[in-house]
Amino acid sequence: MQTAANAYQAYTGPHPEAEVHGGIKARAEGGTMKALAWFGAQDVRVIDAPIPDVIEDDDVVLKVTGTTICGSDLHLYHGEIMSMQKGDILGHEFMGVVDRVGKGVTKLHPGDRVVTSFQVACGKCSYCKQKLSSFCDRTNDSVLQEKMYGQRDAGFFGYSHFTGGYAGGQAEYVRVPFGEVNCLPLPNSVPDEAALYLSDILPTSYHCVVDTGVKEGDTVGIWGLGPIGLCAARWCQLKGAKRIIGIDQVPSRLQIAQERLGIEVVNFSEDKDVVKKLREMVPAGLDCALDCGTFHEPKSLIHKAQKLLMLETDVPETINECLMTVKKMGRVGIISAYAGFANGVNVGALMERGIRLIGNGQAPVHLYWEEILNDYLLTGRFDTSFVVTHRVPLEDFAELYHAFDKRPPGVEKVFVETKFSNPPTTGYPKLTRVSEWTLKH
Repeated sequence: MQTAANAYQAYTGPHPEAEVHGGIKARAEGGTMKALAWFGAQDVRVIDAPIPDVIEDDDVVLKVTGTTICGSDLHLYHGEIMSMQKGDILGHEFMGVVDRVGKGVTKLHPGDRVVTSFQVACGKCSYCKQKLSSFCDRTNDSVLQEKMYGQRDAGFFGYSHFTGGYAGGQAEYVRVPFGEVNCLPLPNSVPDEAALYLSDILPTSYHCVVDTGVKEGDTVGIWGLGPIGLCAARWCQLKGAKRIIGIDQVPSRLQIAQERLGIEVVNFSEDKDVVKKLREMVPAGLDCALDCGTFHEPKSLIHKAQKLLMLETDVPETINECLMTVKKMGRVGIISAYAGFANGVNVGALMERGIRLIGNGQAPVHLYWEEILNDYLLTGRFDTSFVVTHRVPLEDFAELYHAFDKRPPGVEKVFVETKFSNPPTTGYPKLTRVSEWTLKH
């Protein structure tokens, strides 16, 4: 798949409407940095890479002070996202301090503390003017994505050449195009362990809840209790949902959901017929179902076989469970990062029962990050400490990918520090090594 996708993109060349491109220009004075790079399915390595310099006048280069691994990074790890190339630097969630700026940058200065959105937005196209930054028209040069989806998303950091080929932030330095647009200055009162997650999981989970229309008094089912699902549950509580039910099979995730958030849970390794179980729990049906899980782990033999034979890229089982458990005229929101095609979606249930099936899309971070910062983080209404469970050094990144893929008990969001990081904030995890907590399990 990677070979064919890369060959197609090489043949077509960059999309003519893309006005900025990924890539790294090494500094004239030389120097290297530590970075996590992809070399093949289940083959990621911490390497020495050139320190990036400014390329365009509106670029900003950051010293990374905090980064992390995301569940969607595992799709790259398994080679399920096309147009990966050996040596690609990964990572779409990061924050840092400004190191260098292009001559067109006037609002940011070296030393400023900022967080960066996972998407690269231009700030000028029709979508960016509405702060729909994930839909920017000018930053993703992938002709292949337009061929598959009809139109292109914005470019994303560290997420393949299918999304623009931008080097990511699982590194000590990172180049940020349109730096004034894609960097949010941070007040000192917000700790790194909260600010970092304005890059993705906080706006993404919030977008899922808001875009699907969760409102006061709703009964909501959430499929997948990773960081996005857990944060979505907290947002549902803040929006006044009457009842929240989380569906997962990882005992530690179910425990966090019950003990730290106080929601109901269903363990689908025990209750294998999720539809039957939820109908028993909520006979009238859910008002909303949120798909916050993963497309790449089929449960049934038929979809395991289709995935193996490459007859489908994605799996519809969670979508079908959502469709079968919401009430008539109910709402289903999909924030899980589906990427291709799935067979056997229950379109009959969708149509006949008037269900609103909402593809939330990649979250437009710029639409929400100031609201979340000012109304929820600064006020203490949303405390990220319940989901940040570990802290490790950048040197452990390859080992972290291997461990995170196996979902060790108790591991949710991991803060990855660099040589530029601040010390851990009180109330958040202290530094450990991946080997320490993987050996326990």
